[in-house]
Amino acid sequence: MDVIEWMLDSDPAIRWQVLRDLTDAPAAEVGAERARVATEGWGAELLARQTADGLWDGGVYRPGWAQEDRPFFDAWTATHFALEELREFGIDPASPQAQRAIALVREKVTWDGRPYFDGETEPCINGTALTTAAYFGAGGDAIVPTLLDWHFPDGGWNCWAPAGVRVSSFHSTICVLDGLLAWEQAGGTSDEATAARHAGTEYLLERGMFRRRSTGEPADLRLTMLAYPTRWFYDILRGLDHLRRADLRDPRATGAIELLRSKADAEGRFPFELRHEGPVWREFDDREGAPSRWVTLRAMRVLRWWDAG
Repeated sequence: MDVIEWMLDSDPAIRWQVLRDLTDAPAAEVGAERARVATEGWGAELLARQTADGLWDGGVYRPGWAQEDRPFFDAWTATHFALEELREFGIDPASPQAQRAIALVREKVTWDGRPYFDGETEPCINGTALTTAAYFGAGGDAIVPTLLDWHFPDGGWNCWAPAGVRVSSFHSTICVLDGLLAWEQAGGTSDEATAARHAGTEYLLERGMFRRRSTGEPADLRLTMLAYPTRWFYDILRGLDHLRRADLRDPRATGAIELLRSKADAEGRFPFELRHEGPVWREFDDREGAPSRWVTLRAMRVLRWWDAG
């Protein structure tokens, strides 16, 4: 089968996005497939894992079973990341199922007493929470000033800022950029926030989307490796996808585009190259190095946009 047929042979969360973004299917067909995300497959399964207290796996950022007296580790089963995945599945925010889930989060989920959609302190966490709030029509306005407070002179952000770090990171910066862009596209307005977002985009572009500005060498080879889900991590595909959603084609991103393009196999499929380790509720791609429907969808979407410019 060709690459489009291969991607369509999947879950509704992937199928509806392939139909919309890669085949230009009629809106009615796309909408019908999207509606299935809330009632079938991965989306329905994830929704069913939310409990009456609004939480997934008993926690907001870490699962309820995590031992606070032991060294920190990444885990991807709690509420913050479940909401991120529902958003990436493209569940219709207006669906009754999504509305019920978000109402529970609004009413019951907090950061030590602060409502979830008001955010907490770390920029990377707040950026993701803002993206989710904007997607589900849950506001997020209270998060924006906190993000601006931690904006660095070099243009970006770093989640370790509250601990005294004053140099930005790719990872934190993309989380904040995604949040600010989603908030603006949902109707949020702030000249200061827009200026900060533009500065953050410059931070990425000045570095060719993955390089050190000082040497031109890759800042970390893992930034060149393709993953799904991305969680709080940056890679070139996530950075390029941000440019796509902002509709910003800049020649400084050309090297990253060509690196991405070079990763396709003979059938046009793209590989799952990097697993972000930690407990999960479901694996989407079982083997690193094998073709991934999620990665292929996202890569083809970016390249189609870039080539149309």
